Amino acid sequence: MTPHIFTRDQAKARARAIRAERAAGNRPISHGAALERVAAENGYADWNTFSARLSNSPEIALQVGDRVAGDYLKQPFAGVVLAVRSIAEGGALQVTIELDEPVDVVTFESFSHFRRRVNGTISPGGVSYARTSDGVPHLVVSRASR
Repeated sequence: MTPHIFTRDQAKARARAIRAERAAGNRPISHGAALERVAAENGYADWNTFSARLSNSPEIALQVGDRVAGDYLKQPFAGVVLAVRSIAEGGALQVTIELDEPVDVVTFESFSHFRRRVNGTISPGGVSYARTSDGVPHLVVSRASR
């Protein structure tokens, strides 16, 4: 499942995630190639066309009950917003999301740890400030299609 992308920040975060996934599989690609892949995932011929369709503005603040989709620790998810609170004078949101299906947040093959509910602090555009050791945002959230 490809996350729904509405802003350039979300698209660029997805490109960083693709680069990290490829690098982990010993198949590195350039940032430009990752942006082209994000455009293709979203049905566009190229990054320039897709970028022109994206907003520079953060998407409308999330509300309790909104359907959302995205990535949590590099795992795709869909779910519902259970709680949201504006912090830092509107510069960030604290969110709690109940996932439709649990996601495994452990990358080791020898064991798993599934999460059904996640908490995070995200920008108004839906990208967390916290990053994994390889630079991928912990949480990328967008409203799901209605």
